[in-house]
Amino acid sequence: MVELRTPRLLLRRARMDDLADVHAVMSDPEVMRYWSTAPHREIDQTERWLRSMVDADPAGSDDFLIERGGRVIGKLGCWQLPEIGFQLARDQWGQGLASEAMAVFIARRRSIGASSRLTADVDPRNLASLELLRRHGFVETGRVAGTWQIGDELCDSVYLALDL
Repeated sequence: MVELRTPRLLLRRARMDDLADVHAVMSDPEVMRYWSTAPHREIDQTERWLRSMVDADPAGSDDFLIERGGRVIGKLGCWQLPEIGFQLARDQWGQGLASEAMAVFIARRRSIGASSRLTADVDPRNLASLELLRRHGFVETGRVAGTWQIGDELCDSVYLALDL
């Protein structure tokens, strides 16, 4: 099983017994503010999401849960290559953990040489995610208005890419 380690984190493949921790992250409205879906109200919604991560075909997916101190605190990776997505539990924000996870993931993608590019689709109001991606070498490739309907809100996209 593929695992990526940093001084503070373990990035590993998802398991169904991660459900409670994953639901705690995905049910938080602040964490989910700029995600592609509304916060998960019911655990069965998170269970379906987690099942899709567990069952994803490794030929088209390279996705990890982020664990710290035995607790799943988020996810980072590509559920569908080459698009990267990431989220982190609110109590873990501001500690450089997303950057630490991003660095080890990018190093993995470079080392396996499986693809030449990573992409991202970010809400332009999500300044922290945009800054994280830019710090790791992603560059803006375009902007489009009205790309995501999340609840009652129509959201825009900033597209970014990183050539590996």
